[in-house]
Amino acid sequence: MMESGVPVCHTCGEHVGLNVNGEPFVACHECNFPICKSCFEYDLKEGRKACLRCGSPYDENLLDDVEKATGDQSTMAAHLSKSQDVGIHARHISSVSTLDSEMAEDNGNPIWKNRVESWKEKKNKKKKPATTKVEREAEIPPEQQMEDKPAPDASQPLSTIIPIPKSRLAPYRTVIIMRLIILGLFFHYRVTNPVDSAFGLWLTSVICEIWFAFSWVLDQFPKWYPVNRETYIDRLSARYEREGEPNELAAVDFFVSTVDPLKEPPLITANTVLSILALDYPVDKVSCYISDDGAAMLTFESLVETADFARKWVPFCKKFSIEPRAPEFYFSQKIDYLKDKVQPSFVKERRAMKRDYEEYKIRINALVAKAQKTPEEGWTMQDGTPWPGNNPRDHPGMIQVFLGYSGAPDIEGNELPRLVYVSREKRPGYQHHKKAGAENALVRVSAVLTNAPFILNLDCDHYVNNSKAVREAMCFLMDPQVGRDVCYVQFPQRFDGIDRSDRYANRNTVFFDVNMKGLDGIQGPVYVGTGCVFNRQALYGYGPPSMPSFPKSSSSSCSCCCPGKKEPKDPSELYRDAKREELDAAIFNLREIDNYDEYERSMLISQTSFEKTFGLSSVFIESTLMENGGVAESANPSTLIKEAIHVISCGYEEKTAWGKEIGWIYGSVTEDILTGFKMHCRGWRSIYCMPLRPAFKGSAPINLSDRLHQVLRWALGSVEIFLSRHCPLWYGFGGGRLKWLQRLAYINTIVYPFTSLPLIAYCSLPAICLLTGKFIIPTLSNLASVLFLGLFLSIIVTAVLELRWSGVSIEDLWRNEQFWVIGGVSAHLFAVFQGFLKMLAGIDTNFTVTAKAADDADFGELYIVKWTTLLIPPTTLLIVNMVGVVAGFSDALNKGYEAWGPLFGKVFFSLWVILHLYPFLKGLMGRQNRTPTIVVLWSVLLASVFSLVWVRINPFVSTADSTTVSQSCISIDC
Repeated sequence: MMESGVPVCHTCGEHVGLNVNGEPFVACHECNFPICKSCFEYDLKEGRKACLRCGSPYDENLLDDVEKATGDQSTMAAHLSKSQDVGIHARHISSVSTLDSEMAEDNGNPIWKNRVESWKEKKNKKKKPATTKVEREAEIPPEQQMEDKPAPDASQPLSTIIPIPKSRLAPYRTVIIMRLIILGLFFHYRVTNPVDSAFGLWLTSVICEIWFAFSWVLDQFPKWYPVNRETYIDRLSARYEREGEPNELAAVDFFVSTVDPLKEPPLITANTVLSILALDYPVDKVSCYISDDGAAMLTFESLVETADFARKWVPFCKKFSIEPRAPEFYFSQKIDYLKDKVQPSFVKERRAMKRDYEEYKIRINALVAKAQKTPEEGWTMQDGTPWPGNNPRDHPGMIQVFLGYSGAPDIEGNELPRLVYVSREKRPGYQHHKKAGAENALVRVSAVLTNAPFILNLDCDHYVNNSKAVREAMCFLMDPQVGRDVCYVQFPQRFDGIDRSDRYANRNTVFFDVNMKGLDGIQGPVYVGTGCVFNRQALYGYGPPSMPSFPKSSSSSCSCCCPGKKEPKDPSELYRDAKREELDAAIFNLREIDNYDEYERSMLISQTSFEKTFGLSSVFIESTLMENGGVAESANPSTLIKEAIHVISCGYEEKTAWGKEIGWIYGSVTEDILTGFKMHCRGWRSIYCMPLRPAFKGSAPINLSDRLHQVLRWALGSVEIFLSRHCPLWYGFGGGRLKWLQRLAYINTIVYPFTSLPLIAYCSLPAICLLTGKFIIPTLSNLASVLFLGLFLSIIVTAVLELRWSGVSIEDLWRNEQFWVIGGVSAHLFAVFQGFLKMLAGIDTNFTVTAKAADDADFGELYIVKWTTLLIPPTTLLIVNMVGVVAGFSDALNKGYEAWGPLFGKVFFSLWVILHLYPFLKGLMGRQNRTPTIVVLWSVLLASVFSLVWVRINPFVSTADSTTVSQSCISIDC
C-alpha cells in the first residue's frame, strides 16, 4: 500500500483516495492528517468540522464540495452509508496497527509486536480472544448493526473540539505579529543608537533585551492554536455500559507515590486513597497502588486503618453521590451540604460518618505521634517480627494487598477496588532514580497483578475532587477515532489552602489555563507529573499505530529501544539461561508451535530481545503483548505476588531499556517533562481535559521559602535536560514527528532558567543608572518615542486579548509576572549554577520534600520565613534599587530643575523592579517582621559594597568624559 505513494486512512486503513486534480485527498491542510473521503464525509455528518489531530477547522471550500456531492442523497441512503462507514472503520481498526508496523522498522518498537503476530494468531484460534466492542461490531453486518442500535448517543463522538472564536483569536494573532514587527524596529533603533557615555550599560541592556525577546517568542508562539474540548460522559455510558451486558469500560491502575510520612502526612495520603476507592467507576476496573519509597511502617499501618475505614466510606459516598470523596475536604466544606440531597436518612448517616472519620483521624494521629521517635532496636510488627524497612536504604521489596484480592467487602457486602501497598527493594550501590524509579516499579507490579490498559498517577497530596474524572479521560482514550494516537490525558492542577491573593502564584493559573490550552491545539500539553492518565502501551515505548514509518536509513533519536544487532554475551547470560525454561513455558511454549516452519519460528520474538528491553520476568513480558490489558488466563494467582516481588528488585532494571526508552525517563529531577517529551517525539499526541468541576486538587507550599525551593527543583530539572542528550534543541529530529511549535514549547521549558542571568543584570541596571548618573537610553527622538510607545501598547494589548480568550483574570496575570521576576533572580539563578556544577564537577544537590500540610490557622505557613540562600539575591536587588531611588532624588535636588527629566526615566525602571519584587518583600517581612538576621546582614553588606564600588570606580564613564571632569576640577582648584 505504501509503494503506491497514496497515504493510508487513519480511521479505516484504506487508501485516502485522490481528489479531482489526481493528488492524494487531504482534509486538513494544517497537519495533513490522513483521512479518506468516506470517513471525512462521515465525520461531517456527525457534526465534526475540525481536524481530529490538530483541531483546526476544515477548509470551507472542501466542506461546500462535500455538502453538494451528498446533498441529493436520500435519508435512507445516507443512513446506510453511515452504517457501512462504521463497519469499515471497525473492520480495519486492528489491521492498521499490523500494517503500519510491518512497514516500519523503527515505528516505536514494532519488532517486539510483529514477530509474535503469527504466534498470537495461531494461539487465538485455540483460545477465544477477548475482543473489544468495536471489533465485535465489525463481525456484525452493517444492516444488523443499524437494527440493533440501542440509542442514538452510542454512535456519536465522545468528545469534540471547540475552537476559540475567530473574533477573539484573529485580533490576538494580529497583535502578536505587529508586536514582532515593532520588536524588530525597536532593536534596529537600539543597536544603531549606542550611548557612548555609558557604552557598557547600553551594551548590557541590549543583550538582555534581545534575550527577553527570544524568550517571548518561545513562550508566545506555542499558544497560536488554543482550543477547548467538551466531553460527553452520557455517550460513554451508552456505548460501553449497556444494560444487561458486561461493563466494557477500560480498567485503570492508580499510582500514588509517597516518600516521607513525616513531611507528607499519612492523613493527606489516606484522603487521596479514599477518594480513589470511592470513584464513580466500576469497582472491578479500579486498582490503587501506593508506592512507599521510604519503606515507613507508619505508611503501612495508616493504610491498614484506611482500608478498614474505606469499608464504611465508599458505600456512603456512592449512596448519596457526595463530592468531593476525600473525607477531610468534604467535611471541611463551608457549603450547604443538604443541597440536592433528598434521602431522609442522609443527615443521620452523615453525622455517624463524621464521627467515624473523627475516630479514624485520632487513630492515624496516634500512629504519627508514635512514629516521631524511632526505637533503637527498630520498629516491630504486631506478630513480633522486625519491620523489613527499618533501614530505608537497605531493605527487601514489600507488597501487601489490602483490598480486592482479600475478598473484604464493604459494610453492605459489595466488592471494593483493589488497594495494594508497594515498597520496592533498595540496596546500597544501586541507583534508584527517586520518583521516576518508583513509578517504573509500579508499572511492572501493576502489569503483573492487574495490567489495566490505562494508568493514572497522582501525588500523595492530590485527591480526586471529581468522582467522574476517569470517565472524562475515557471519553478521549476509549474513542475509537481519537484515542488511538493519544499517549496521555493531562488534567490541570488545582490547589486548596492558598490565600485569596495568591501572593506567590502557587496556582500557576497562567500556565494551566493559557499555555496548556495553546499546546492542546498543536500536539498536546506537556506532562506535569500528576493528574495524568497514560496509555500503558505508550509507556512501553511503542509508537502510535497510525503514524507513518521512519525511513530505514534515517538515524532517528526516536528509534525503538530494541537493539538491531545482537550484542556479545555478558556475565548475566548464565542468569538468563536459568530463566529460559520459565520464558518458554509462559510465552513461547514451543509445544504449541510444533507446526511452524523455520521461517515462522524466526519471526517469533527472541527471548534475548525481550530480556534486554523489559527485564527477566516472563509474566511481565507476556503482559506487554496484551494491548487491551488484563492478566493472562494461564497465569497462576498463587505465583503472581512472587513475580511482583521479583520485578521490584533493585537489580531488575540493569542492562534493560527501563528509564532510557520505556517507562518514566531518567536523567532529570523533573522526569515528567522528559517522559512526555519522549512520547511526543515518537509521534504520540496528548490531550488536555478541563472539566467544569476540577478533576483533582492538591496542596501547594504557601510560604516563600518552600515555594522557592519547589521552583528551584523544577528549574534544576530543566537545566539537567538542557545539558543531556534529550535536549529539544537537537533531540528527536529524525522522522519529523515532533511539530515545530511543540518543539518551541519544549525548548522554552528547558531554557527559561537561563533567563535569570539577563534578568539579574537588567534589574540591577536602574540602580546603577541612578547611582552613576548615566542612562541606557540616549535622548529620545520622535521616532524612538513612537517605537517605545508602540512596544508598551503591544505588550498591554497582547495581555488583554490573551485574558479575553483564556478567561484568566488580570490579577492572576500580574501575580505570574511578579513571581517570574522573584523566581528568576533567586531560584532560577541557583539552578543554573547547580546544574553546571553537577555536570562539570559531579556535585549533586539533595532536595528536601516540600511539606504538604499547613498549620491549623488559615494560611499559617504563609508568614513563616525559613533561612535559605535563595533569599539573598532578591533582597540585595531590593535594597540596591531603594538606595538608588533615594540617591537619584538627592542628586536631582542638588542639580536643579534640569535633572528632574532624566530622573523620572531612571526611577520608572527602578520602581518596575521594586513593584515586581513587592510580594517577596512582603513575604520577607512575615507577619511579625521576623526576617532572619543573616539575610538582612548579607543583603545590606552586598548592597553597600555594590553601591560604593560603582560610585567610586564608575567604569561606564568614557575616557573623554573623565578628562573633562579632571580638567574642570583643576581649574576650580586654581
